Amino acid sequence: MLLAYIFLILLAHPFCVIPTNTTTSNDNKNIVILAGQSNMSGRGGVVNNIFDWYIPPECQSNSSILRLTKGLSWEVATEPIHQDIDYYAVCGIGPGMSFANSILKNDPNIGVIGLVPCAIGSTNISLWSQGSFYYNQMVSRTRIALQGGGTLRALLWYQGESDTLNLEDANLYKSRLEKFFTDARNDLGAPSLPIIQVALATTLGPYMKEIRNAQLGIHLPNVKTVDANRLKVGPDYVHLSTQAEVQLGQMLAQAFLEFGSYTIYNSLEKEIRQAQLGIHLHNVKTVDANGLKVGPDYVPLNTQAEVQLGQMLAHTFFEFGSDTIFWFL
Repeated sequence: MLLAYIFLILLAHPFCVIPTNTTTSNDNKNIVILAGQSNMSGRGGVVNNIFDWYIPPECQSNSSILRLTKGLSWEVATEPIHQDIDYYAVCGIGPGMSFANSILKNDPNIGVIGLVPCAIGSTNISLWSQGSFYYNQMVSRTRIALQGGGTLRALLWYQGESDTLNLEDANLYKSRLEKFFTDARNDLGAPSLPIIQVALATTLGPYMKEIRNAQLGIHLPNVKTVDANRLKVGPDYVHLSTQAEVQLGQMLAQAFLEFGSYTIYNSLEKEIRQAQLGIHLHNVKTVDANGLKVGPDYVPLNTQAEVQLGQMLAHTFFEFGSDTIFWFL
């Protein structure tokens, strides 16, 4: 019983899964956080606070795309997916559904995508600092999203327009953003979590250049930047149009797919393997599964690899005799 417990812990850390009580039976969810301000929550199709309710084909609902509601339950995602989160504003089309549909189109075997909408319009970066209401809400919603099983795959971040209004905020933006990314990773127990941020396309104030330079100057590990510059904006010259939100979602999906699955746990894999290879107890041998083929979700071994692993374990067993404890990587 003790051996099984130790082995489960070793699996839990490399894959950055946060196990808690179950709210849904689907263990194969790919959890993606959507955070930032209004261009992430979506204003595509909104004119004079009225949403035209045009849902592009790229944003149609799909049974493999779920969203976490304000009430903390999973439902099939439909636009506007931030409608009960950014509820002080009229929400329209954002990049989330286009992103998820594009992922499924390019990787049909990825499983269910669980979107966790957290974006709030008109928020500057200081309102997302560690311990703030919006930060705590994002962390709490993400932890709850993981309760039914699944893997935290990415944070999608689009924010900064509100910080163009003030020179001090613009000058501090880079350090505040880097701290936000680091704090979010640490508090979610995912130190190498892939983060895809969007460089601004529009501005509310005179310091857009400073904010864009800060965003484009972020060089943290596993952080990619998608540049929204030149995407079409709506009639208010602040929010992206419906078609631009669709394009942005596809750009985010491409960046996500470039990451691959292994980036989620690269920073921990080496340390875990070194610890396992460093076990030198009496009558304990290590069989190294490194190099065996994995399945399409990049986590469990495929059938042929499991066969090979069984043969490797058998070979080690015969070297030992009977009183043997096996440990494999």
